[in-house]
Amino acid sequence: MDDLTPEQRRKNMQHIRSKDTKIEISLRKALWHKGYRYRKNCDKLPGKPDIVLTKYKIAIFCDSEFFHGKDWEILKPQLERGNNPEYWVKKISRNMERDNEVNKALLFRGWTVIRFWGKDILSNLDECVRVIEEVIFDLSISEYSDD
Repeated sequence: MDDLTPEQRRKNMQHIRSKDTKIEISLRKALWHKGYRYRKNCDKLPGKPDIVLTKYKIAIFCDSEFFHGKDWEILKPQLERGNNPEYWVKKISRNMERDNEVNKALLFRGWTVIRFWGKDILSNLDECVRVIEEVIFDLSISEYSDD
């Protein structure tokens, strides 16, 4: 993987944020600009979604590719060849399991879950907003068709 000393790696890891990341802020600003109001890091819901549109019962997660196992079939072998492979494979596998558990718990409570990869937010912000708006539209339509 990389040639960091344990001290450099520790310092690097300490600076990784769990909330108010660049990707979250980008998506939040875009939603706010479009007139959508939301809650941040809602701790009343499983998984503390990064963005919650309570009006529509939509929970949005902004996942980093590394920590949430994007392209796991490629990432896992790389981790197995890197430093401390047991720790990283176990950690990211558990993160992926937890993501699935959180999705199920939210769906069970009647929430719609949307997950975006960080790089998709940064490179295709308008498309991410469009996905959210399509979900809102679909939920609004189904709300009226239930009558």
